[in-house]
Amino acid sequence: MLPVVTTFKGKGAFPETHPLSLGPIGMHGHAEANKMMAEADCVLAIGTRFSDRSVGTFEDFEKRLKIIHMDVDPAEIGKNQTTTLAVVGDVRASLRVMVKLLLQRAIKKTEESTWVKHVKETKQYWKENLKLHPGEMGAAKILRKLRELLPADSIVTTEVGQHQMWASLFYDVIQPGTFFSSTGLGTMGWGFPAAIGAKVAKPDVPVVDIAGDGSFSMTENSLATAVLEDIPVIVFLLNNFTLGMVAQWQRTFYNRRMIGVDQGKCPDYVKLAESYGAQGIRAQSMDELDRAIKTALSSDVATVIDIPIDPEEDVLPFVAPGTSLADMILPS
Repeated sequence: MLPVVTTFKGKGAFPETHPLSLGPIGMHGHAEANKMMAEADCVLAIGTRFSDRSVGTFEDFEKRLKIIHMDVDPAEIGKNQTTTLAVVGDVRASLRVMVKLLLQRAIKKTEESTWVKHVKETKQYWKENLKLHPGEMGAAKILRKLRELLPADSIVTTEVGQHQMWASLFYDVIQPGTFFSSTGLGTMGWGFPAAIGAKVAKPDVPVVDIAGDGSFSMTENSLATAVLEDIPVIVFLLNNFTLGMVAQWQRTFYNRRMIGVDQGKCPDYVKLAESYGAQGIRAQSMDELDRAIKTALSSDVATVIDIPIDPEEDVLPFVAPGTSLADMILPS
């Protein structure tokens, strides 16, 4: 039994409700995932490119670990991260061979290994002790409510910003191929048009764009497409009236010298949605949010759920650039 972590882009490849899932690692990864990666002796890396957003500092990562890297593309081996052993080929076929070899060498045990017990204890510790925003409408509570009410096969897209990383932390993906987010260039405004495309491809499945106010404003005019073409997507808008990720970095690294991030209360997203002929709902309590999600899921028109949140709330845990996974900044 081996614990499983994913990169952010691999979120959902392994069900995050599974007991051995530790969720995403990296700059905005789960505390338990980063903690276990910092303690591991060997990593089986499947189809990953080892970006600095996932592993922190390359030197620290490789000096502690033996790395077995599986990938179909030989150009990926050693491109970013030195590996101990490379397995080039179809990953599905490679894993089947590996499982057969492990079964031949496996020793049957009636009890869990010390390592697996430690992993589960660490996961439980952070579940109980990670300090979350104390308010009723903190990001974790909002996204867990969304997960609670969405069917397992619902498709979720995200924009780019704090809401994207909160989704990484607090929205569990159950089925593969149901979570899509823009990484690499980090394209603000990507999530809403992507959600429209997903809904056209799978009209019988609920499709939700987890958005922030800054990103949604980039492509909110796609509401016209959603309304005119009868595409009932849901925009789940975590509205902190600011360019949240930029503001967090200004608070964290620039001694709160704030510039160019305040969005005010412009526009009114409920009125904006209604002006296009879509449905706009503002949710300012958990009861209102519960009703809003249920209403949106049963609606035959696009819905924007505007959820005001604290503009001072940061995405935590956070691994600062140039530091290792063990050096997480934790909520205090």
